[in-house]
Amino acid sequence: MKTQESGIGNQESILAPRVKFFGMAEYEPTWNAMRTFTQRRSAATRDEIWLLQHPATYTQGQAGLPEHLLNARGIPVVKIDRGGQITYHGPGQVVAYLLLDLRRWKINVRQLVRLMEQAVINILATYNISAQGREDAPGVYVGDAKIAALGLKIKHGCCYHGVAFNVDMDLTPYDFINPCGYKGLRVTQLKDFGVTTAPGQIEELLATQLLTLLLAHHKEVSK
Repeated sequence: MKTQESGIGNQESILAPRVKFFGMAEYEPTWNAMRTFTQRRSAATRDEIWLLQHPATYTQGQAGLPEHLLNARGIPVVKIDRGGQITYHGPGQVVAYLLLDLRRWKINVRQLVRLMEQAVINILATYNISAQGREDAPGVYVGDAKIAALGLKIKHGCCYHGVAFNVDMDLTPYDFINPCGYKGLRVTQLKDFGVTTAPGQIEELLATQLLTLLLAHHKEVSK
């Protein structure tokens, strides 16, 4: 595991989250680790952002309806505690988990969702790919195709889970679900636009964007 100490927040009034890179990590142990971190944290616990990829896994949100899983095709299905319906994780998808004290950052859930979306939108813009969020269905879209999915769990004012950004992966498993509960929703990935940047490099770009936007938000609301 590689841990990155960010210098972005050194001149700020708040300590930037510690960034950790886990490489390829099984879903359930990672989820359990997020919950344990959140349960044990105190007011003094430093926030963290985890970057990683998962082996092939479907995750079903708290209110997830079983009819949105059409055929698991042998892929494990994990029922979890984030919001939203069903989505897919697999190699080549970059996942960022944000373990934050929302009160510390003076940010609410809607603002954090928009911030995560903006981090992905900013990365896509560097490749001249125009993308946007949607009020009715959180995530990032290029045209009508979803390229990043979001989900959060809030517990005692702290959050975990985060954003999953499709970079260079096998998209076939999406054919066997209604992604995020939307029948016929198209999905896409960075590779489909001719981008060959490795997922590991995208992890670092995403970490930098999230840190920069979080610190900018805190600075703005603290004026």
